[in-house]
Amino acid sequence: MKPKLLLHVCCACCSTAVIQQLKEDYDITLFFSDSNIYPVEEYKKRLENAKIIAKLLKLEIVEDEYNNNGWDKFVSKAGTNPPDYISRVSINQLNYISKTDTNIQDYKEMPEGGQRCNFCFKYNLTRTAEFAKHSHKPNHFEVFTTTLTVSPHKNHVVINKIGKLLEEKYGIRFLESNFKKQDGFRISTELSKKYNLYRQNYCGCRYSMRRK
Repeated sequence: MKPKLLLHVCCACCSTAVIQQLKEDYDITLFFSDSNIYPVEEYKKRLENAKIIAKLLKLEIVEDEYNNNGWDKFVSKAGTNPPDYISRVSINQLNYISKTDTNIQDYKEMPEGGQRCNFCFKYNLTRTAEFAKHSHKPNHFEVFTTTLTVSPHKNHVVINKIGKLLEEKYGIRFLESNFKKQDGFRISTELSKKYNLYRQNYCGCRYSMRRK
């Protein structure tokens, strides 16, 4: 029996190549958790397309609660130094990042891939790990991971380090990845065209929208 994997999905397009890479080895459930997507109409459009790919590939999809205010609140508590140094932090330091005060507007001018993105990584991976840990399904999830590393704009080293720290915290194995390898991003683009999926022109949060 294949291990049950909870796959955080940032958008339908990115999920295509990732699912293709994982489907032979894992029993995949999609987890759409993107409360930092702005505005809500954009969130709904991406969710609709994630449901399309789930139906096409015969996968279960779980929708996390949308709460953009919750995202803002998370960031406001995320610390004066987001984890750009994540490769060196410990689990205690990761917890500390959630207890100190800052303002996301301090990072609004940063480009995609900068420090602001690390808040997003931690937020969405934390939501995924929590769901995987506390899901009441008869067969609980054994592994979790994310589609985020298929993007050429996302730092897979940072994402994997955060995932491994959350593995330690929640006791659910995190599958480290760099899905952009072996032409992962190109394949995701081709598959999204094949399935006629919506392709967004900005990453997701209100600040990436302004810089698109």
